[in-house]
Amino acid sequence: MQHSPSRRNFFKTSGAISASSLLGSTALVACGGDSTPFLSSDEQLALTATQAVAALRSGNLSATTYVSTLISRAKAVSDLNAMITLDEVGAMAAAKQFDADRAAGKALGALAGLPIVVKDNINTKGMKTTGGTYSLRNFQPTTNAPSLQKLIDAGAIVLGKSNLHEWAFGITSTNFTLGIDPISKMATRPCKNPYDTSRIPGGSSGGTAVALAARFAPAGLGTDTGGSTREPASFSGIAGFRPSVGDGAGKGRRYADGVNDALPISTTRDTVGPMARTVADIALLDAVITGGTVPTAKALKGLKIGLPSAFWKDLDDSVKTVADAAKKKLADAGVVFVEASTADLNGIMALNDAISFPIALHEPVAAIPAYLSANSAPVTTVAQVQAGLASPDVIGAFGAIAGDVFAAAYDAAMVPTSGGRAQLQKLYKDYFAAAGVECVLFPTTLLAAPKIDAAKGSSEVKYTVGGVAKTGDTFGTCIRNTDPCTNAGIPSLSIPAGLTAGGLPVGMQIDGPLGSDANLLAIGMGIEGVWGSLKAPAI
Repeated sequence: MQHSPSRRNFFKTSGAISASSLLGSTALVACGGDSTPFLSSDEQLALTATQAVAALRSGNLSATTYVSTLISRAKAVSDLNAMITLDEVGAMAAAKQFDADRAAGKALGALAGLPIVVKDNINTKGMKTTGGTYSLRNFQPTTNAPSLQKLIDAGAIVLGKSNLHEWAFGITSTNFTLGIDPISKMATRPCKNPYDTSRIPGGSSGGTAVALAARFAPAGLGTDTGGSTREPASFSGIAGFRPSVGDGAGKGRRYADGVNDALPISTTRDTVGPMARTVADIALLDAVITGGTVPTAKALKGLKIGLPSAFWKDLDDSVKTVADAAKKKLADAGVVFVEASTADLNGIMALNDAISFPIALHEPVAAIPAYLSANSAPVTTVAQVQAGLASPDVIGAFGAIAGDVFAAAYDAAMVPTSGGRAQLQKLYKDYFAAAGVECVLFPTTLLAAPKIDAAKGSSEVKYTVGGVAKTGDTFGTCIRNTDPCTNAGIPSLSIPAGLTAGGLPVGMQIDGPLGSDANLLAIGMGIEGVWGSLKAPAI
């Protein structure tokens, strides 16, 4: 595509703007002055969140024009089933108000009219929060989730609520619930991967990932319990972040606010997390939510990164090819890899497997009724939610919740200092200290996006390791690498690393010590500078 001189000037200028310079800034960005629309529709769709904020702030792009372009795109690709609610009226009203405020010279927030999508399990005032499930089809919270409210206060505009795996209890975003939105009925079919519509986009935050990958939103919010921001990020070619969450009581939790935040699964593991097409954009949203500052990209020369062998085993051959190439690029940029040490996270998978289901399937017994009651939902019990479920795999999970089959195992897992979770946290802490690394690196998922299972939603995946065909349970295989950090509460980031020979995205994950979120994002920004960005899907 040929750009006019003024357009080239804008992209050059906005590309040099750091996300940190946007926080608290009301300065205008220099621009060209032709009388034609400054950015074409295609150029608008290609904007990153940071670029979009710069364009909106400067007046090079009006919010009404941008929102209209994004909504038109969302409608054009509605068969991807990314959205449950598309709030055209509300988004356009907010855009007009932003344009009026900017024209009047009013102070603009750090996000300056940035349109976002929000996963439909996150509380939204004035808009339904369905969780993609029948029992909450008309549920409307009275307040926004605190993390979302901070984005709105900074100028974000909510385009609508994105599709998800029913109640966020899965990793495919193949939602069997029918008729949530009686007009669009967008949730009646599986959420589809824009890079190959026969494949899943990942989950449970699949709708947000699809909206970003399909270029009708520059950024959005998901939630993550066992990998639900990072696994769809990997499969759909975007970036996804899980912040530190600390202990089960919420200490150190940076985003969540208990029953006022989102539909719960695990009080120990749940968190809201930003998703975007670049790590720099995630860092911008993170800074707004936490009240922090956006880090600058970290220099990679001499940076020590661990490669724990437990996370590099059993990779699909196509993923391994991309991962090895990505690793080589980092080595060429000066990263020092620590491939083995006396503390190589040995035994971490077995330890994690012993505590993961007990935590995730016992805590909902109390967490779900508490949320429903606190938010005056139309149902109040696990049994009532269970009765309205439609997705086969979610029905199975709720059977374990309703029977509270993991109560004893949960108590054992959560014993302070000696329980399985405490052991897992210590294993990570000791590893980072002994290996002397700032983060670890490995493929986010063992394989690229599997085919949609329209009959069961999630059953079995097939992949190839060293030329040998293998099969595995979809859920367990896809979260193998994303799950351990969630039980430890440490921060985690998935970054697009490349495409397989078949054109499917592959993400690489970096995990850091508890509380090292800003440093992890800075490392991620440095890494994406080496790897570059993925080409957009040809929808």
